[in-house]
Amino acid sequence: MGFRRELKPNIYSVGAVDWDRRLFDELILLPDGTSYNAYLVKGSEKTALIDTVDPTMTDVLLKNLEELEVEDINYVVANHAEQDHSGSIPQVLEVYTSAKVVCTPKCKAMLKDLLVIPEDKFITVKDGETLSLGDKTLEFIHAPWVHWPETMLTYLKEDKILFTCDFLGSHLATSDLFVTDKATVYEAAKRYYAEIMMPFRITIRKNMEKTKNLAIAIIAPSHGPIHNKPDFILDAYRDWASDDVKNEVIVPYISMHGSTKKMVDYFVEALIERGITVRQFNLSETDIGKLAMALVDAATIVIGSPTVLVGPHPKVIYAACLANALRPKLKFASIIGSYGWGGRMVEQLAGMIPNLKVEILDPVVIKGVPKEDDFKALDRLADEIADKHKEYDILN
Repeated sequence: MGFRRELKPNIYSVGAVDWDRRLFDELILLPDGTSYNAYLVKGSEKTALIDTVDPTMTDVLLKNLEELEVEDINYVVANHAEQDHSGSIPQVLEVYTSAKVVCTPKCKAMLKDLLVIPEDKFITVKDGETLSLGDKTLEFIHAPWVHWPETMLTYLKEDKILFTCDFLGSHLATSDLFVTDKATVYEAAKRYYAEIMMPFRITIRKNMEKTKNLAIAIIAPSHGPIHNKPDFILDAYRDWASDDVKNEVIVPYISMHGSTKKMVDYFVEALIERGITVRQFNLSETDIGKLAMALVDAATIVIGSPTVLVGPHPKVIYAACLANALRPKLKFASIIGSYGWGGRMVEQLAGMIPNLKVEILDPVVIKGVPKEDDFKALDRLADEIADKHKEYDILN
């Protein structure tokens, strides 16, 4: 579904809403669908289309442009080469034959590889370069690794609009042009940050510095609603991308015959008794996106697993690999679990999280069902975590 709506005079949202999409990149769950936002900027002399839409929605974009009676497009600004934003560029160029693709040099190379766009269709821009549309001026801000190496942002000076593509977006299908339900958007934006942006949080901080002196009235991302109160999303990203952690322990676990579950139940109660917030995830049925969101703020992760043959359960392996890939700002980690006759679960799990800059606390891995001494060991681990959080000045 498409919506043709005016953000400001001569500035339109012309993208598409995908209410039914539930999986992105065959990897990321989309519980609330998504949108592919594209924007048309009509200057007194030139017209620019900022980003396009996923190839599945090309007809929606072209229909929106047709119904706005757009006769000519001079520039197609490609902030990002990923196909959910760039995938309709070839079709746009077929309809608007005089249009040129404006992008970073790295984006040009990627678009040639991904979409086979001809060399003579490109205009590459440097960081800080501007492009006049007559009474409107576009400024291009290179923002590499947010979240691909070729990404840039586009700033419309006169109207104080920052077009951020994937940056500051949210996978959320909605009929609202602007943010209206802050709680819903916050959760969707945090999930989006956790699953896509969190591995690049250090780079994100640097790129946010590049925009801090801009007068920004509107942030227009390429997924989700538009922010006409930009501090809402900017403040959230400053928090998420900071080094600050909360007094929280994340416990992703799985149990095959009940022993690890008994350990987890006891351990979670022990942490709560010590004033620590706990988020527990049964990996046999959990929404991995929820786990990713929980990892954004937490100080500690404790992985619970039985031993399968000589190693951790496969679903625990997946969770460990996810945490390693997302690189959250965790400070501490440990492992609890049970085995039948032996194995190398601890060594294998520890080797799966080299990207986590954490202090490893002594694991509690036991034989069979937990016994009195095993529960005491879990109490000691809970005490150690509480002490570590206190040392880190985050224990309430």
